[in-house]
Amino acid sequence: MYLDATQIETLYSKIQEYDRIIIHRHVRPDPDALGSQYGLKYLIEGKFPNKQVKAAGTVSKGLSWLASTEEVTEADYSGSLVIIVDTANSPRIDGKYYASGAEMIKIDHHPEVENFGTLEIVHTEASSCSEIIAEISHYLGGRLPMNQAAAKILYAGIVGDTGRFLFNSTTSITFNAAARLLAFDFNAFEISDRFQTMSAKEAKFQGHTMNNMTVTEYGVASVMITRQDLLDFDITEEQTNSIVGLPGQIEGVVTWVIFVEQEGANESYRCRIRSKGPSINEIAANHYGGGHPKASGAKAYSYKEVEAILAELKEASIAYKSN
Repeated sequence: MYLDATQIETLYSKIQEYDRIIIHRHVRPDPDALGSQYGLKYLIEGKFPNKQVKAAGTVSKGLSWLASTEEVTEADYSGSLVIIVDTANSPRIDGKYYASGAEMIKIDHHPEVENFGTLEIVHTEASSCSEIIAEISHYLGGRLPMNQAAAKILYAGIVGDTGRFLFNSTTSITFNAAARLLAFDFNAFEISDRFQTMSAKEAKFQGHTMNNMTVTEYGVASVMITRQDLLDFDITEEQTNSIVGLPGQIEGVVTWVIFVEQEGANESYRCRIRSKGPSINEIAANHYGGGHPKASGAKAYSYKEVEAILAELKEASIAYKSN
């Protein structure tokens, strides 16, 4: 067990102390961000029904089946406890007023990028932040007991961040946590099915992606998705999530990046970087991003920066293969 008992006892005492708690997570939330955020919210509300617990940030249409956006105003932060989940650095926190609360706590599983909060519960060995929240509830037992609403969304968060238990971040702790959550009455198949189901348009777009992918002799794959591509296939930027894992299915590819051209007059690209070998989170950090050693995001503000990212991935791949 990776939890630190002293930290968890401190967290619980802070939850007891404050009547208003606001939970934040990172921008462009994935299932784990929402799972850990709303899972913690439902746990606190279940044990302390008289407390006001709010989840800050917007929710994309594609994940509206998991959670909906809640209204949080600046006035809500007065005298409140702010908890930031699944976020390594403050620029990625979704919301304006997170620093206006009386106290801040960080709960995360990303490699350390920035220290913030009077208490930091960070465990990079965890498969997901949702797993950490589930383990906290398990440790505290009846003091913060699991309930059905929390179990369902925490399970979805774990499934999302482990690629349905396929990624190497999955451990025996992950499976034990998932097993305890599955004891509650929700449809686990429906959750997994949502993650793998795509529209016919997305399926055609996957074929376009494979046809336009570049794979180098060093095992670096890349593909550029333009605004025109999105128009031609009538899909949103969010729907490009369906192609993120595709390059990794190609034999010989050890790391890859998907560049998605952003709207606006200025040249810019969203960069989804993945790896089956070399660590890529430091490369992402060099380009306005961050994340995990095998899954990170970044930004490029020129084609020259696109080329720089590819060059850094090449060097990382060469170093990895040489070892």
